[in-house]
Amino acid sequence: MRRYWLLFAQTVTIALGIYVVIAALQPAWIGRAPTQMGIGGPGRAVPVLQAPGSGLAPASYRDAAGRAMPAVVNILTSKALRETHPLLKDPFFRRFFGDKTPPQEQMASLGSGVIVSGDGYILTNYHVVEGADEIEVGLADGRKAAASVVGTDPETDLAVIRIKADKLPVIVLGDPEQARVGDVVLAIGNPFGVGQTVTLGIISALGRNNLHINHFENFIQTDAAINFGNSGGALVDTRGNLLGINSAIYSQTGGSVGIGFAIPVSTAKTVLDSIIKHGQVVRGWIGVESQDITPEIADSFGLARDRGAIIAGVVRGGPADRAGMRPGDILLAVQGKKVGSTNDMMNLIAALPPGGKAAMTVMRKNRETTFDVTVGRRPRQTP
Repeated sequence: MRRYWLLFAQTVTIALGIYVVIAALQPAWIGRAPTQMGIGGPGRAVPVLQAPGSGLAPASYRDAAGRAMPAVVNILTSKALRETHPLLKDPFFRRFFGDKTPPQEQMASLGSGVIVSGDGYILTNYHVVEGADEIEVGLADGRKAAASVVGTDPETDLAVIRIKADKLPVIVLGDPEQARVGDVVLAIGNPFGVGQTVTLGIISALGRNNLHINHFENFIQTDAAINFGNSGGALVDTRGNLLGINSAIYSQTGGSVGIGFAIPVSTAKTVLDSIIKHGQVVRGWIGVESQDITPEIADSFGLARDRGAIIAGVVRGGPADRAGMRPGDILLAVQGKKVGSTNDMMNLIAALPPGGKAAMTVMRKNRETTFDVTVGRRPRQTP
C-alpha cells in the first residue's frame, strides 16, 4: 500500500510541475483565462481583465522605427526681418533718422532632416532651409544645436546642413533599387510641430516624374501620411534603412490624402557627396533641348519608334553642336544606356562627369549614328 501511495504522490508532483511550466510559457495550451485584477479605492475593488504578458508583438515595426527615429531631427529656421516705420518711407524724414529699425526674428519654417554621418551632416529639403538666416536642429534625445548650410541643390530640392555635436545617431542607407511597389514603409518626421511621429504605408509607385515639382524627378510615391513639417524627414523600410527623403504631397487641402513623394536615397547620396566635395552639385551638360516622342509625333514625322527623346534644339557652339548632333535627331542611348524619355536623357547626361567624353547614339533618317561628345558642366540653375 505504501508503494502505491509513493507512486501516486510522485505522479501528482510531476503533473503539477508540467502544469506550472505550461501555464507560465504557453497559457493558451490550457485555455488559461486572463487574470482578474482589482482596482479602486480603500475597501473597494473593481474586477478587470488583464492579458497575460507574452512579450510578443505580432506584425510590429517597433524595431525598424526604433533604429531610424534617433537619426531623424526637427529643423527650425528663422529669418531676420526689418520693420520699417511708415514715416521712414518719406525721403525727408529718412534724411534725419535713417533706416535704423532693429531687425526682428520671424519663424519661417518647420521641417525635418536625417543625420547621415557621424560628422554631423544632415540631409533635408532645400525648401526647408531656403533663405534662412539661422537654423536650429532638435535631436530626438532632446539636444539642440545650431546648424550651418553646407550646400543646396534647388533642382532636386535637397540641401545639406551640418551641426557640431558628439555621439550622433546615424541612419543606415538602404537600396531603393531593390524596393518594389507594395513594400511596407514608414515615414518619420515632425508634422505640424507636434513632435516626432511615425506613419505607416506602402510604396504606391516608383520612378514618378513629370510632376513639375523639381527639375530632376524620380520620386518614390507612398501612401504613408506625410504632412506639413514632414519635409526632409525619412522614408524607411521595415528594417529601418533609409529609402528616401520625404519631399512633397499631392493635396488640395494641405493635409495628407495618401499621395506623398520621397526623393530616393540614391539621388540624395549623389547630391550629398557632390556638395561635400565641391560645395555644390556638379552635373554634366551637352547643350540640347529635347521633347518626348509620343505616338502622335511619331506618326506626324513618320518615325519608326514612338518612345524616346527627340532633339528639338541644339545650343550653338555647345558640346552637342561641336560633336555634330542636330535638331531632329532621336537620342537612343547615352554611354550604352537606353533613353526611353526626356527624363531618362536628362538624368543620364547629368550623371556624366564634365570634361570627359561620352558616346551618344542617335537615330537620323532611320540610321543609327554614334557621336563622341565632350561633356560640359551644367550651368547652376537659380530657384
